[in-house]
Amino acid sequence: MWEKFRVIFTIPELRQKILLTLFLLAIYRIGWQIPLPIVDQAAMEQLFKGSSGLTSVLKQVAVFSASNLSQSTIFGLGIMPYISASIIFQLLSSVWEPLERLRKEGESGQKKINEYTRYATVIICFAQSWFYVSWMAGAQLIKPEFLSGGEFGWIWHFTAVMTMTTGTVFLMWLGEQIDEYGIGNGISLLIMAGILARMPSAGFSVIEPMLKNGLTLGGSAGNTGVELLVVLVTLFVGVVVGVVFITQGQRRIPTQSAKHVRGRRVFGGGRQFLPLRVNQAGVMPIIFASSLLMFPWFIFRGLSNAYPDSFMLQSLSQAFSRGSSFTYNVLYVALIYFFCYFWTAITFNPKDMAQNLKDYGSFIPGYRPGKRTADYLERVMVRITYVGAGFLALVAILPTIISQSVNIDM
Repeated sequence: MWEKFRVIFTIPELRQKILLTLFLLAIYRIGWQIPLPIVDQAAMEQLFKGSSGLTSVLKQVAVFSASNLSQSTIFGLGIMPYISASIIFQLLSSVWEPLERLRKEGESGQKKINEYTRYATVIICFAQSWFYVSWMAGAQLIKPEFLSGGEFGWIWHFTAVMTMTTGTVFLMWLGEQIDEYGIGNGISLLIMAGILARMPSAGFSVIEPMLKNGLTLGGSAGNTGVELLVVLVTLFVGVVVGVVFITQGQRRIPTQSAKHVRGRRVFGGGRQFLPLRVNQAGVMPIIFASSLLMFPWFIFRGLSNAYPDSFMLQSLSQAFSRGSSFTYNVLYVALIYFFCYFWTAITFNPKDMAQNLKDYGSFIPGYRPGKRTADYLERVMVRITYVGAGFLALVAILPTIISQSVNIDM
């Protein structure tokens, strides 16, 4: 393994891409720590120590958005507005004819769609940051020197909104620079950097009792046993290996190209494979499912606080509480399955794929080109999507099951 790392850094072009990517990620981490000057960070930190109200929702959103909502920094919104805009235009390009024509134009059409995506990102950023700053003002998190007569002025409000919007647009630019000049997957790397940044503090919270009380077998109250730590490390490695295995997993459909005779020579007739990804939807179903389940919890939580004597509202609020009820986990898994099939249906078109095979003179042995081939590809995709959705559901609820079993906040 070390020999492979040495070989990587001996290639000048690859070494330059890796170093540039690390430099851009370092810039992202610096901006992560720069707070908005109008916010009382001590009061903000104290508020986010709890797990009730909107703070619980913001904590969950921050995991998938490379954001730092608990400290209100210039990169507080993270990259989620850009992801939201990209998802919106990807869905629209499958159902709206003008965008569909642009998508089929190739690189020039994709550049135009990317331009529209950037404009939509700015609009989404402005709306989300305005709501976020308004919530901080309502929660009395603004420093007194920025208040005029006890009220938060619109000038400082607008300045904070533009600062957070500019921060997200800059993150979008960083991701595009990593895609073009770095090692690629810039947005994913930004999200990964945000998640990895939380790992040291999460790991220290687990081993801190062991450092204070010593290494023991069999955890006690307030202490984590050695065997539990081994289990957590093993599960972490197993989940990472499983994610890589399923993400790279493919169902290879054998295809045969027709033979063409030109003069005395025979062309074609080769045997190839058509790769179908097992996890066609990626992590999008988890993001969609977790985001959608926030709304009923938020609504019922507010109603239960307004009507504390209502047993039904209290029960519904508890049922939709993240990870604390059987109902939530069942709905979470069901929504992951639904969005897996929904996203696959949007991004994978068996009719177009069958037509492309026919145009290139290829076919699947045993199936006639056209409708029979499209029906076969659809059946195969339905079966492998079921496996991919089951794996995503397992990855999504496994942290919740572990945290409830061992009483560790994950």
